[in-house]
Amino acid sequence: MTAVNTTSATSDDRAGSEAPSPEEVEAGVHRIADRARTAARRMARANRAWKDLALEQIAQDVVARRDVVLAANAEDVRRGRESGTSEALLDRLTLTPERIDGLADALRNLAGLPDPVGSVARGQTLPNGLRLRQVHVPLGVVGAIYEARPNVTVDIAGLALKSGNAVILRGGSAAASTNTVLVDLIRDALDTVGLPADAVQSIDSYGRAGANVLMKARGRVDVLIPRGGRALIQNVVTNAAVPVIETGEGNVHIFLDETAPEEMAVDILLNAKTQRPSVCNTVETLLVHSGAKAAREVLATLAASGVRLHADERIRAILPGGVEATAATDEDWGREYMDLDLAVAMVDSMDEALDHIRRWTTGHTEAIITNDLANAERFIAEIDSAAVIVNASTRFTDGGELGLGAEVGISTQKMHARGPMGLKELTTTKWIIQGEGQVRG
Repeated sequence: MTAVNTTSATSDDRAGSEAPSPEEVEAGVHRIADRARTAARRMARANRAWKDLALEQIAQDVVARRDVVLAANAEDVRRGRESGTSEALLDRLTLTPERIDGLADALRNLAGLPDPVGSVARGQTLPNGLRLRQVHVPLGVVGAIYEARPNVTVDIAGLALKSGNAVILRGGSAAASTNTVLVDLIRDALDTVGLPADAVQSIDSYGRAGANVLMKARGRVDVLIPRGGRALIQNVVTNAAVPVIETGEGNVHIFLDETAPEEMAVDILLNAKTQRPSVCNTVETLLVHSGAKAAREVLATLAASGVRLHADERIRAILPGGVEATAATDEDWGREYMDLDLAVAMVDSMDEALDHIRRWTTGHTEAIITNDLANAERFIAEIDSAAVIVNASTRFTDGGELGLGAEVGISTQKMHARGPMGLKELTTTKWIIQGEGQVRG
């Protein structure tokens, strides 16, 4: 493998200073962005075979250098545990051999997907003979700001490369050691196949100051995607001058309808809450119809599986023997626990369930468990979230699970990108107009 001077995208831009001045930070981040823009022009011309070769090389190298990645990750996890990081965030931070295999598989899946660049959104020939095509093209330079999620480093890099973009990463101090290894690895792989290493760069060496410069780099960065908790996302949305695609936190609801089958309800709730509680598509609030026959078994099974219930008075009154719950407050209805906690409320109708969801939703994912087709159709029609699910776990709101290969994040906005953001969401369009001398009259 050809060696790459990866420090040209990180520490060397700090002009040899351990504590760079604001002017040095700005200049360094701008140099990275300018190199990214040059790389983006080359990536936009790369054909599918070339980009897929890069993805296969990265996947191969991630597995081949697994021990190095895991050693760096263990250092991050150790620092996180010593600093009192919650178990939920430690779970997001942790890589395992199985998770590394998953990253490689996701890259290979991406390589197998069609290239969105050049695909025609629509086209026609006008009466005057002008031939029109609206085609998908790369966004250009994508900035990504996220925290404590080294898997996102690989996912975003892979998606950006396949869609012909360059990406600038700010992965946060919690995963600094892991991200350094991963970015170096990715840049090595790009150099090996003859694509520009500067298509993937990190500004982590500049810390929060670098992230603030990235947010203001309008004209150098085409779009910014934050991925993390509410505080991070709102900071980016509030302070960025670069256009932002907002990925939202997941205050996810499941409505247990009166007709919900017991076995199905138990299986779905267990999966939606306990399969990986630290992620954004985990259910955080369960709304139980007062006539739901599955209610007691669902609550008993969740409690037996270690779920801590935060319930309203009516739910606490029907809890099976031995099952305990704390009294829920408004703070519980609006909270993304990202842990083995679940807010539970009883409602008497679909109307009450819909009203509760409308008040507290973050617009991420909502689900209904029901045996009533009319109720399912009404829920679909009236819930205004990025994903609406009927009789399945909320854990399926995920780019990989939905066949997108991976995801940059889950957008809760009502823009061109809503829900899991895969390859096509990292493109924009341009109009191609071809004529034979036509002039406007």
